[in-house]
Amino acid sequence: MGDPKEITTLQATTILISTIIGVGVLPLPLFAVRAGDSGAPLVTLLGIGFAAIGLFILAYLGIRHPDKTIIMYSEDIVGKWLGRFCSLFVISFFLVLTGLAAREFGAVVVTAVLRETPLEVTVIVMLSLACISCRNNINVFAYIHNFYFPMILAPALIVVALSLKNANILYLRPMVGNNFKEMMAGMLTISALLQGSFIITMIIPAMKKPQKAIKASFWGIFVSGGLYLLIVIATVSVFGPEEIKHLFWPTLELARTTSVPGNILQRLDVIFLAVWVTAVFTTLFSSYFFTIHSIKELFRLKDHKALSYFIMPIVFVLAMLPQNILHMYEVIQMIGRAGLVITIMYPLLLLTIDLLKGWRQKKREE
Repeated sequence: MGDPKEITTLQATTILISTIIGVGVLPLPLFAVRAGDSGAPLVTLLGIGFAAIGLFILAYLGIRHPDKTIIMYSEDIVGKWLGRFCSLFVISFFLVLTGLAAREFGAVVVTAVLRETPLEVTVIVMLSLACISCRNNINVFAYIHNFYFPMILAPALIVVALSLKNANILYLRPMVGNNFKEMMAGMLTISALLQGSFIITMIIPAMKKPQKAIKASFWGIFVSGGLYLLIVIATVSVFGPEEIKHLFWPTLELARTTSVPGNILQRLDVIFLAVWVTAVFTTLFSSYFFTIHSIKELFRLKDHKALSYFIMPIVFVLAMLPQNILHMYEVIQMIGRAGLVITIMYPLLLLTIDLLKGWRQKKREE
């Protein structure tokens, strides 16, 4: 890895939380309601559970190979060339994910705040920020996440808590949705929103105590998943499932309709958007960092700094490919679901082969 092992368990947890809470916060209730109607919280919970399984598999693999990332230990497990071939898919997926996150950020900013600003400008500004920040090593990466973590979590929880005074519990019944097949598809979409947790494979080799990766993973998914679940419950109980289907970014509307007691602030959407911009930056920063670090390891390069500028035009082109917002969300859902093969099934396959190899070796020794 080349970096000293300085990341604590708490830092690893905050990196996971600020990476997972990102762009997907705004359309999250819409995805959940489309799949499960009043059963949206259940769909969200199932999605979080499924994503947690993938995260724990990655954490356990990391503990078994504490000095290597998935790019390196996949070569040990399945062989050099097959490992490298699979790693190319992982890198390509995160490259696309970074581009889509930048595009979604641009779309929201241009639609909700800076209506006169060209989309390309907002996307380039966000990508440039991530690109410059990624030139640091993994310890600085951890400090940046630690710094922004309270700014993301606290205001988001305050907005949710204040909005609950307008809640109507009847909107949350029945708790089980009507269409089981659609609920399963929705569960996969919600899981796809939590794919940033893949960054754990980068963090473990730099941790002081890699064996505590499971603990960091548990708290990471518990806090970020808990916030996602609270947002869905609050949004559905305030607007109702039918109303949400007509809203593009229900969470933003929730912040708009929420006010601070005593009318100190009439609307919280301005504060919420500032929080959301920070959350998008930390998510984009993580996926960008993961991509350039993985390319560095795959091609055995000495440094990742030059790659930071090199991949920026590629990410920008990918970000500009969707034609409009509707097309963009179709692409995000499709790629997100397909990506679960890379972020959950592939690590599961690696772990199975790794455990079988270990078992065979033990038998031989006996």
